[in-house]
Amino acid sequence: MWERAFTLRLLLTRARALQLAMDQFIYTLAVNAIPFLLAITLHEAAHGYAARVFGDRTAEMLGRITLNPVKHIDWIGTVAIPSLTLLIGGVFFGWAKPVPVNTRNLRNPKRDMIWVAAAGPAANLVMAIGWALVFKFAESSAIDAIARAGMLWNVGLMALNLLPILPLDGGRIVAGLLPGALEYKFSRLEPYGLFIVLGLAVAGVLGVILSPLYDLGFSMLRALIRA
Repeated sequence: MWERAFTLRLLLTRARALQLAMDQFIYTLAVNAIPFLLAITLHEAAHGYAARVFGDRTAEMLGRITLNPVKHIDWIGTVAIPSLTLLIGGVFFGWAKPVPVNTRNLRNPKRDMIWVAAAGPAANLVMAIGWALVFKFAESSAIDAIARAGMLWNVGLMALNLLPILPLDGGRIVAGLLPGALEYKFSRLEPYGLFIVLGLAVAGVLGVILSPLYDLGFSMLRALIRA
């Protein structure tokens, strides 16, 4: 008899734990979904808009200069990976489909690509400031939580994309600033760039490298909120 009671108690405990995990999953998804989609959508749209300003209409012709997140969704990076990382580790991580840029259409490819690359992180900075203002005047805990997520996502994406590693935006900016011979040598590292970033993350040093930008971004947002 006691074995049945123990088994039932164990099943109830596991059911409660599963329910709590699902509740946490749903809450995390609800809080992060809108800030995440806005952060990656405006980041990519900003690249396309900047490219159009400097002469390349590739993104415009493909319908990528839009706030419609569907146009920027990468089904692996925007759907599968974030869901998997959220379920396994409680961390919401992902990326969008990169905006295509044909540098040959830019009026001054080397110089203009710097501005096209910088447009994405700049959009994240503007959004982080916007979410800070929302947080400052929020009158509900739900809006407060979403605004916090918005600040975290946008500062995080800005900092990560400013790493001077190709194919990240920071790498594009560095490539545009280097003289021809050095630019060529630097560009040869691009096929290994994402592996370098993953290696830094696995080694536990990526956060250390990004922390100065994180600190600078959040210090600015805190000053804005307290003003």
